[in-house]
Amino acid sequence: MSDFVEQCRREWRRLGVPDPLAEEMAADLASDLNEAEAEGVSAEELLGNSSSDPRSFAASWAAERGIIPGPLSQPTRRRPRSLMAFTAIAAIALIGAAALLLTGEPQLTLRTSQAPHPLGPLPPGVGGQVVHTTSASAPIEWILLVLAIIALGFAAWLWSNWSRSRPPTAPA
Repeated sequence: MSDFVEQCRREWRRLGVPDPLAEEMAADLASDLNEAEAEGVSAEELLGNSSSDPRSFAASWAAERGIIPGPLSQPTRRRPRSLMAFTAIAAIALIGAAALLLTGEPQLTLRTSQAPHPLGPLPPGVGGQVVHTTSASAPIEWILLVLAIIALGFAAWLWSNWSRSRPPTAPA
């Protein structure tokens, strides 16, 4: 009796395969291995990658025959809706802040004048001096941009942790 068949027999015993079925399977396996050897076919050619892992081979064969339950199919994990919503909001905030910074609206013009003009406020360049033109909301836009980048980084970290927390699948 080959060592491979004996290791399979031990695995079937461990898995709770009834003795008569385990003996039948061991006899079939030994017969197949002996026939293959007589025909000049190696165990590796007959069994493929399973020839180096008798426990896996025994478990998959017992599961295929319906003697033991097969590996439970892993339920597909859906991405949490709250994480998708958080990521979408952070992306929208990033795009909005970037667009506002690029357009520079609304504009604020600061000017000084020597004395009040009797005709009222003067346009820039007439009787006054334009000191600075800037976006009135730039500080808020920069803060929003930085917060959106931080939020997207946090979302990326959550996504990577979510994908790594999946349970491993058992080999068949």
